[in-house]
Amino acid sequence: MGKVFIIAEAGINHNGSLATAKKMVDAAARAGVDAVKFQTFKAESVISVFAPKAEYQKKTTGKSGSQLEMAKKLELAPAAFKALMGLCRKKNITFLSTPFDLESVDLLSSLGLGVIKIPSGEITNLPYLRKIGGLRKKIIMSTGMSDLGEIKKAMEVLVKAGTPKKNITILHCNTEYPTPMKDVNLRAMLAIKKAFGVDVGYSDHTPGIEVPVVAAALGASVIEKHFTLDRKMKGPDHGSSLEPHELKAMVEAVRNAEKALGDGIKRPSPSELRNKPIARKSIVASRRVRKGERFSEKNITTKRPGTGISPMKWDDVIGRQAKRDFNRDEVIEL
Repeated sequence: MGKVFIIAEAGINHNGSLATAKKMVDAAARAGVDAVKFQTFKAESVISVFAPKAEYQKKTTGKSGSQLEMAKKLELAPAAFKALMGLCRKKNITFLSTPFDLESVDLLSSLGLGVIKIPSGEITNLPYLRKIGGLRKKIIMSTGMSDLGEIKKAMEVLVKAGTPKKNITILHCNTEYPTPMKDVNLRAMLAIKKAFGVDVGYSDHTPGIEVPVVAAALGASVIEKHFTLDRKMKGPDHGSSLEPHELKAMVEAVRNAEKALGDGIKRPSPSELRNKPIARKSIVASRRVRKGERFSEKNITTKRPGTGISPMKWDDVIGRQAKRDFNRDEVIEL
């Protein structure tokens, strides 16, 4: 298993400010993630005037106003993405962004992005999928709100448009913000892998960091997690995002999980070899044994340390003659 690719999802938590977005790049780099991801969209191309806010958006931004009005305040200008990409390059962190409309797909493609991220809401958008598939780039696709049948159809569109199946990574996801633990259903990630034979991962919206760590242990190749500079900031996604110190803790926990998984070969580790003679036992004299006396259950036993004959050789020792005198507790020799 390769290293988990960890994406810090900045999303729209910059609140439409390039300066804040740049601070998020800095924070993501310090946290040790592999990539920081934003969202690229022209609100009027994505949302109609009739689209209501989601329930979680009403809770975080108020019931007044439409989804379109809310999203307009969260847009970044096209030039901002070029600036963020340059900053990411300086910080040695991968820049990613999710396009939400066809114009944004063109913009990100023109910037030379090698990976395109498809959000959960676009998995049933045929023209959008066809356009991205035709770019023949690597694709990471989130699958919140979908079933295996919808994932299959989306995959077929991407592959038919020109993207090899091997270039597609599918993320299990739940789009409720925050996601209740009972709705995570992390085993669905394994079902996706079995059904499509592709790399899989997990896009997380739960509170805390436990679920991404479990996802890593289950074999996620990609983990995505929302973060913010401050959960108290105004905006739809801040409340269900990690703060920078929490993001760093998640990265460290995932990396520890990777280390703990190991290579699957059962053998003594280098660190525990020194404990082997201390914790294991040897065959020793249970009382004074004279030279020529035969070893029996009456004059030998097993005790630490394990520096002598292994107790697994017990049957070979019974009945043999002592070649010399042995004191009580002395490791016997043949």
